[in-house]
Amino acid sequence: MTFDHPSFGRITDDRVFIFDTTLRDGEQSPGFSMNLEEKLRMAAALADLGVDVIEAGFPVASKGDFQSVAEIARVVKGSVVCALARSGGKNDIQAAGDAIRHAERGRIHNFISTSPLHMKYKLRMEPETVLEIITTGNKAARNLTDDVEWSAEDGSRTEPDFLCRCVEAAIKAGATTINIPDTVGYATPEDMERIFSMLKERVPGADQVIFSAHNHNDLGLGVANTLASLRGGARQIECTINGIGERAGNAALEEIVMAIRTRHDQYPYTNRIETTKLLKLSKMLSTTTGFDVQPNKAIVGRNAFAHESGIHQDGVLKNAATYEIMTPESVGWSKTSLVLGKHSGRAAFRDKLAALGYTISDEKMNEAFQRFKDLADSKKVVYDEDIIALVDDEVRDHARIRFLSLDVVAGSQRPAEATLVLEIDGEAVETTANGNGPVDAAFNAIRSAFPHDARLALFSVGAVTEGTDAQARTTVRLEEEGKMVDGQGADADTVVSAVRSYIHALNKLLVKRTRSEPEELVVG
Repeated sequence: MTFDHPSFGRITDDRVFIFDTTLRDGEQSPGFSMNLEEKLRMAAALADLGVDVIEAGFPVASKGDFQSVAEIARVVKGSVVCALARSGGKNDIQAAGDAIRHAERGRIHNFISTSPLHMKYKLRMEPETVLEIITTGNKAARNLTDDVEWSAEDGSRTEPDFLCRCVEAAIKAGATTINIPDTVGYATPEDMERIFSMLKERVPGADQVIFSAHNHNDLGLGVANTLASLRGGARQIECTINGIGERAGNAALEEIVMAIRTRHDQYPYTNRIETTKLLKLSKMLSTTTGFDVQPNKAIVGRNAFAHESGIHQDGVLKNAATYEIMTPESVGWSKTSLVLGKHSGRAAFRDKLAALGYTISDEKMNEAFQRFKDLADSKKVVYDEDIIALVDDEVRDHARIRFLSLDVVAGSQRPAEATLVLEIDGEAVETTANGNGPVDAAFNAIRSAFPHDARLALFSVGAVTEGTDAQARTTVRLEEEGKMVDGQGADADTVVSAVRSYIHALNKLLVKRTRSEPEELVVG
């Protein structure tokens, strides 16, 4: 297969394009909202990683989404910047075209549902109407850009004959990339391989477009289905950092890329990803959203290259390949974990932050360094995990409300009392409140300083490392009118950690209040 693509030039059959939708599909996850500065930082890091296409958002959804896509389109170089639109949505395609107008390379990604279930109950349209919308939508998009992608939402549950007709219509109307999503994570690897093989064999013009796979992880098959899609002929992979996304998430970029690299005998394809930067991107996303990956997460989990079994340790010491199918360094891990102490200076601290994937302003660097010195005074050993936890609070940009100080009086003979000082929209606000324990008193003080109706839906506490001197890592989930956000905080004092996590969640909720969603469900 060789043909010319408007964004990528001559296409060969061994080339796989990486389409990252962390900023669009990933951000639809409950609690994962990002503001403009955070999206710009992530987009720049994705381009540096070597991602071919960055799906920056859904411009018609809100003014904030439009602004995010437009700003990313202006500043990102080296990657195609993609905007999502409904094929038949009023103003969708024009908004997408306007948002990517200044991109070095821009793409409009339009979609409509094609499965019998979706057409009957969601769209309430007849198949022929859907075909007409596919044609008009792709023609409209092609009038605004040469790079057009079309998706068959719920494609994996679409009747084969009708799916072929839809794909043929999209190609004739100007689509240059055809995406078949497993929107609800229902398919098996055999299903996905069969679908792409069928389309390439049956649809006229299939040899002149890139086929794309977008697999959700509801049955834990997102990555397996994506690799099977490659066998069937897909050459674009739609995925997210850390596998974030709707419900159980999307296929994880880092897992797919490393599967291709590690098992090149089975998947003889090339891509542009700089794999040594994968861990950095994973940590950046976790810091931005406040969601850590689970310890046993493939590639980027902290246990991915850890060995506790004596038999495994013995094998690794003799030859790492006995139990490691890739090197930790190949994805960005460092062999050392124990690093800094109370005598470490600012330069060493900055170097460690860079090694851990953080780039922060001088102001935030000063605050993070002071917190590190305070922590080092109270702990004998400061681990990488400790540094990551304390720096997380400083690099977040949800900053209408900031923690300044907290004093708590508590005991078994009296109600707890918390005196809290917050910076709210640039002004210091002090308040005192009582509660049934120190955390309850501190949370009541936050509500007094910044009144709100959000409900506390979850509060959990864990330790960053081992020992009684470990930092506490807390998570707070707030819910308001169906909107749900999670916040995280860390501190050697558990109550301070709890306050930091509540404030993080509250700031994210304030960002989310400004967002709106279009009536039709977004493609996944």
